[in-house]
Amino acid sequence: MNKKIRVLIVDDSAVVRQTLAEILCSDPLIEVMATASDPFVAAAKMHHEVPDVITLDVEMPRMDGITFLEKLMAQHPIPVVICSSLTGSGSKTTLKALEYGAVEIIQKPRLGTKQFIEESRVRICDAVKAASRAGVKRIGERSKIEPKLTADAVIAKPKTRAMIETTEKVVAVGASTGGTEALRVLLESLPADSPAIAIVQHMPEHFTAAFARRLDGICRISVKEAEDNDTLIRGRALIAPGNHHMLLKRSGARYFVEIKDGPLVCRHRPSVDVLFRSAARYAGNNAVAIIMTGMGDDGAAGILEMKEAGAFTIAQDEKSCVVFGMPQEAIKRGGIRKIMTLESIAGEVLRICNGG
Repeated sequence: MNKKIRVLIVDDSAVVRQTLAEILCSDPLIEVMATASDPFVAAAKMHHEVPDVITLDVEMPRMDGITFLEKLMAQHPIPVVICSSLTGSGSKTTLKALEYGAVEIIQKPRLGTKQFIEESRVRICDAVKAASRAGVKRIGERSKIEPKLTADAVIAKPKTRAMIETTEKVVAVGASTGGTEALRVLLESLPADSPAIAIVQHMPEHFTAAFARRLDGICRISVKEAEDNDTLIRGRALIAPGNHHMLLKRSGARYFVEIKDGPLVCRHRPSVDVLFRSAARYAGNNAVAIIMTGMGDDGAAGILEMKEAGAFTIAQDEKSCVVFGMPQEAIKRGGIRKIMTLESIAGEVLRICNGG
């Protein structure tokens, strides 16, 4: 039998602690070890038992979550999932947690429709599972998960090859757990006139805009959260907005993105598979696909479709991944032409797009 993932919930709200505990305990692979109202209570409980994963609020009395995270990572590193309700300017503060070593960011569950509550449950449980495997090589088979929708739910499979009469290259990238840092490394390495890039990073609504602004401030290329009908041009990267799918489209020689709602695909919205399938259809052999660190198999089916449409496909190697799940699954399915270290991907993309 698989050992259950023991979780410590740290949040000053009793209602949130109870809700999170109920959500996590609904998954047979997870158990709530304890709950704590602030970091001091959490530290005391950790003296008796060390959790596998911590879910951590940002705004708390006596000590904020960011400070606690910084101290924790310096003294006793444990996978941490930030569970925050911060939006707008507050999301910038929450993103600092990623710099200090947090594995994932999830949005606090709140009351809503049955579908919203169920989607929150899926995302929260998956984030905890991903965190429990972060930086650790997976042993044995993956645990069975619930049935999930494919990209068919958002975009139909193409019946013919893409209508290609342009030589302009476009890059499609998919990432999840550990992807925020991996994307920083990739995008910082690119020159100002690099090929157009469309990115799906699994991240909650409101956080993608702050993430894009952070990257825009440190990269030579322009980086922004995608809006419907944004054009994909050289020197620009568009990041799919949280809680929305992003599709690559083409009109004549112009590539642009479509932002749309829809169900969770491969348990995610945005979904890498949705982006990759649209790139296979509308860019074909003028595309480069990159699948990066993350748990699960989102993107594995789509990148195979891109390869079959003539795209050059790249997977991040196991050593440089925080979690090797997504690249590993893409490799298993035969969708990858080249496996590369994180640091070498940018150079390969430039070589391919410049006709090397």
